[in-house]
Amino acid sequence: MPKLSAVKPRSPFLLYTVLRLLFLAAPLVGLMLLGVTWMIAVPVAAVVGLCLSYIFLAKPREAVARDIYERRNREKPLHTENDDIEDEAQDAAAARRPASDEA
Repeated sequence: MPKLSAVKPRSPFLLYTVLRLLFLAAPLVGLMLLGVTWMIAVPVAAVVGLCLSYIFLAKPREAVARDIYERRNREKPLHTENDDIEDEAQDAAAARRPASDEA
C-alpha cells in the first residue's frame, strides 16, 4: 500500500479550471431558470463568472501561475562526468581521423 506522502497532490490547474467552470455554469443555470434567453444568458453568465473568479480565485490563480513558472524554469543538470568522457572520446576520435576525411 503506497504511503499518503507518495500520492501526487492535485494539480492547481485542474482545481482552478473546475472552479472557473462552476462560476460560469452557476449563473448560466440561474439565468436560464429565470427564463432569460440563452443569447443574453451566456454573455451575462460569462461576465458574472469572470468577476466572481477574479474576486474569489486569487489564491488558486496564483498557484497555477507558480506551477507554470516552476515547470518552465526547472533546473537542468548543468554538467556531468559523462559529458567530459564523451567530449574526450570525440576529441580523440577527431584527432586520429586523417585530414582528408574532414572535407
